[in-house]
Amino acid sequence: MQLLLATLCDSAADYQGKLCILGAFDTLCAPQFPVVHPQCSLAVRLLFDPEDSGRHDMSIRLLDEDHQEAMPPFSPVIDVVFPPGVVPFVTRNLVLNLQRLRFEKPGVYEFAIELNREHLIRLPLRVARLDELRTTSGPAG
Repeated sequence: MQLLLATLCDSAADYQGKLCILGAFDTLCAPQFPVVHPQCSLAVRLLFDPEDSGRHDMSIRLLDEDHQEAMPPFSPVIDVVFPPGVVPFVTRNLVLNLQRLRFEKPGVYEFAIELNREHLIRLPLRVARLDELRTTSGPAG
């Protein structure tokens, strides 16, 4: 199994196996806290080899800097079945649409993604106060 892509974005969709992503980002800004972000998506694309056939348990958690959960965990099950014939790999897309994410304070949050209880990726999300971002030079804050 390979993790091909994991990103936070404005929106994502799976269209017949094609993963469509719009507006990937890693930073949110707010003038005050707590803040509620109205909508975004977490997009993940996985590649499975024939030996990966079967059921796979995934875990997605959003953690704050103190490793406390910032949203309820999401635990999808991915069934990998290979069609008859010679197929070298199959891919699976996962789109998690997130609405009304609440952030109590600025900091670096992370999406901790595991498959079969093994770490896949920790995807960071910087949540900053708008006035702090203005004092930072360079692109993307």
